[in-house]
Amino acid sequence: MAANNSGSGQGPPASGDADPFPFPGGKSPGIGFTMKHGWLSSSHAPYDRDDDPEAVLSGPSASQDGLSRRPPPTARDNGDLVTAIEDRDLKRGLAQRHLSMLGIAGAIGTGLFLSLGSAIQNAGPLGTLLAYATVGLVVCCVQFALGEVSALLPVTGSFVRHAEFLVDPAWGFAIGWNLVYGNVLSIPSEITAICVLFQFWADEHPIFSNQAVFIVIFIVLTVAVGMSLVDVFGEVEFVFALLKIMLVVFLIVLGLVINLGGIPGTPRIGFAYWQDPGPFVEHIGAGDWAKFLGYWSVMTGAVFSFAGVESLAMAAAETRNPRRAIPRACKRVFARVVFFYLLAVLVVGMLVRSDDPRLSNGSGTAAQSPFVIAASAAGVRAIPTVVNAVVITSAWSASNQSLLAGTRVLFGLALKGQAPAVFLRTTSWGTPYVCVLFFAAFMLLSFLSLSNGALTVFYWFVALTSAGVLISWSSILLNHIRLMRAIKVQGMSPSRLPWHNAWTVYSSPAALAMCIIILLTGGYEVFVDGRWDAQQFVSHYLDIPLVLCGYLAWKFAKKTTITPLADIPLEEAFQHVEQNPEPVEKVAEGWILAVSWLWD
Repeated sequence: MAANNSGSGQGPPASGDADPFPFPGGKSPGIGFTMKHGWLSSSHAPYDRDDDPEAVLSGPSASQDGLSRRPPPTARDNGDLVTAIEDRDLKRGLAQRHLSMLGIAGAIGTGLFLSLGSAIQNAGPLGTLLAYATVGLVVCCVQFALGEVSALLPVTGSFVRHAEFLVDPAWGFAIGWNLVYGNVLSIPSEITAICVLFQFWADEHPIFSNQAVFIVIFIVLTVAVGMSLVDVFGEVEFVFALLKIMLVVFLIVLGLVINLGGIPGTPRIGFAYWQDPGPFVEHIGAGDWAKFLGYWSVMTGAVFSFAGVESLAMAAAETRNPRRAIPRACKRVFARVVFFYLLAVLVVGMLVRSDDPRLSNGSGTAAQSPFVIAASAAGVRAIPTVVNAVVITSAWSASNQSLLAGTRVLFGLALKGQAPAVFLRTTSWGTPYVCVLFFAAFMLLSFLSLSNGALTVFYWFVALTSAGVLISWSSILLNHIRLMRAIKVQGMSPSRLPWHNAWTVYSSPAALAMCIIILLTGGYEVFVDGRWDAQQFVSHYLDIPLVLCGYLAWKFAKKTTITPLADIPLEEAFQHVEQNPEPVEKVAEGWILAVSWLWD
């Protein structure tokens, strides 16, 4: 394996902010690497132009597409080629507040506002609360693991690139395409949910029953935002995330007011529904085991509800001061999302009976949303309409976030030769427009709702997306486990990490085991006598063989190997972090400081 000498120029990168990949002297080690004379060398380089950075930086993505015309960055001779192209073609327009709100925008969506009714019906109020709390603990472990690794390796592609560096290049390839696949499905699932929500008004206004029109409208809107400046995207998601937070807070307060009898004509409910029909629902059978199965049946929906919190690190090349911003966002987004979800689940469980027929009226409309049911039962006429309208914006916001995460991963795969080079094309303002158009093509899957019923298709997408999310979470945890073991094998101290928590050494293996168990048992109902459903089986388990096939195919094609722990070049990473501190953070003042708790 020849050493890569093209990256042996002198001098540090221009700044910590401009060089998020902390490995001097070579390409992304995720492409396949070894240590030689202290420098990284590529074993499966996607570039065939004598490893010349200037040749790569002046390649097709820079000048031949007629759109991306940014000049090559200066002082990049000793930089990572993948990151050099990212820095040239992608714009750093996301600040700390954008990053924090991206995670919230992705996580608070239709999973909370629409599918929570099905969870209450299957598991009961306490069963649902315990299921969401269980998955919330897993999310806590995932977010802290992601934050610790991303603080050391803040690269676009996040845990996909981390997997290549810490585990196996073939695993990074498989996880990368799994993430693209997951986001490809997530967007039509949100658009399908929007169709469900619009049907709420169909009885009074027949125009809202025309699902095809709204599918086209929201596909166009999503593509338009995806094609815009990343600054514009960040501001749009920032505003919608604030709306979501305010809506959730409003619904929680309203729910408590209704529950305590604060609205004239409504009795005080308290925890009456926890006594009759009870805190748990027996699912498939009778007895305690059936109650446990009810609790377990909610796991897939809970995973879908939390999906998106892990993607806030995907746009590291478009984030300012990523080593500081990403860990902080991981920690705070987790805390807020779990807090809002658990409070919302608790309040809904106090407001709606688990045997309420409206939760399963088969209409496939937002009338099945427990928030709408509670507001309607209390006689608050305007609330259902307001809630439905804001939830529509919430679903669209979640689709925008999936588009950002998916297109950036696809762009990163193309940079490493793991996807067609056409995906490297960017606009003059730094948007990977071919990636956006690729995702736009799959948004047409939303039209499946016209023939199968919007709510039915939505639950297919829930199962498909949840499986992909669990695999992504498993990879994040595996990356962290490998990092901590490599630190131990190489005799280093975890205190050198830019951000570290002592308990994550134990939490990551436990959370990884839980993710695998949920993944393998998420579709258990199809194996019960008389409940076989081919569509449900495929939606729960299709992703597992796809990822394994992708891993094995790339592994045999490129002859990759699992990276020995002793060979992971951590010293270079630590030295780069220590020698290139990020700029001192500007402290907020005045009214901005007073309201910044919402996002910072």
